[in-house]
Amino acid sequence: MGAWEMNAFELVKAGGPIMYPILLCSIIALGIVIEKFTMFNKIHTNIYSFKKQVIELLKTNKLQEAVRLCDNNFSPVAKISKAGILKFGRSREEIKEAMEDASHFEIPPLERRLTTLNTIAQIAPLLGLLGTVTGMTESFHTIQMQASTINPVTPGDLAGGIWAALLTTVAGLCVAIPTYVAYNYFVSRVNYFVLEMEKAATDLLSILLHLAENRSEVI
Repeated sequence: MGAWEMNAFELVKAGGPIMYPILLCSIIALGIVIEKFTMFNKIHTNIYSFKKQVIELLKTNKLQEAVRLCDNNFSPVAKISKAGILKFGRSREEIKEAMEDASHFEIPPLERRLTTLNTIAQIAPLLGLLGTVTGMTESFHTIQMQASTINPVTPGDLAGGIWAALLTTVAGLCVAIPTYVAYNYFVSRVNYFVLEMEKAATDLLSILLHLAENRSEVI
């Protein structure tokens, strides 16, 4: 029976005890990937359209409507925008500090568990290599034990053990490669959100200060 014809349980059993931590890594990685995809899909929004709506509301002095719009949006940009709008009429430093404080609360959830994902991507192939080395060690031990017996070791005796040992390397790489791809994708998404937050904070700060100046001139 070929490796591709075996079910998951048979592959894990054939690969030996090291296959179990590799399997655990794959389950944890899959859980993190599903969680991050769900989270990023939830907070994804059309940033350009959102900022345009907020600016239009601010220009017409509809601050409460702008705050309500931010509350109904799950994007981190909306959270820092709300923090800035609530400080409308204050000094530049106060508005900027409020948005910076809000960003400090929004960034950690974006980065949560990415370190774990990166760690799994790095240790999975090492676990696979460990399983292979362990299996090869057992094969050579078999050679040593049977060398002094009447029945010599045949290539078939070693092939089975070596094949089973190499399964751990294959399993480790199968876990590590997609995990590393997912990790890099999520890092790029986090960087995108951070960049958009910085742009939104800068734009909103300028607009709030400009509107405050215009209001003071009218008064």
